[in-house]
Amino acid sequence: MSKVISFHYTLTNSRGDKIDSSEGGEPMSFIAGKGQIIAGLESELEKLKVGEKKRVQLKAANAYGLRDEKKVHEVKRSQLPNQSIKVGDRFRGGHEANAPILTVTKVSKSHVTLDSNHPLAGEDLTFDVELKGIRDATTEELDHGHVHGPGGHHH
Repeated sequence: MSKVISFHYTLTNSRGDKIDSSEGGEPMSFIAGKGQIIAGLESELEKLKVGEKKRVQLKAANAYGLRDEKKVHEVKRSQLPNQSIKVGDRFRGGHEANAPILTVTKVSKSHVTLDSNHPLAGEDLTFDVELKGIRDATTEELDHGHVHGPGGHHH
């Protein structure tokens, strides 16, 4: 039976900057073995008992991967639907749910540079985690491929 694992986390980068945290909210939940979170983090969570805390350090290659310069493209500004685009803007590069998120890294009068690397690509990451719960996934959750209820993804 697949398990739903719930955990609180605080994510920091190699400089110690806090990037994200579930503190003060619902714990994050995922179905084990479905590739819903970083594999290196999932394998560490699976070793913990409820209530246990651990610091999990992942090298970039085992987190969101290394930066790939082939994923950086310059396009003519006229090709973009939104002309008031600025550096730091993010949008999905297509209508498919798994289309990459593009980040605008450079804007000139005629061209825009788009980067489809994950924003955390190339970063060594540290997750401070606390295991909050483990339960069997429901048939409905397995059918839908995601967790229902608090901490899960809603559609």
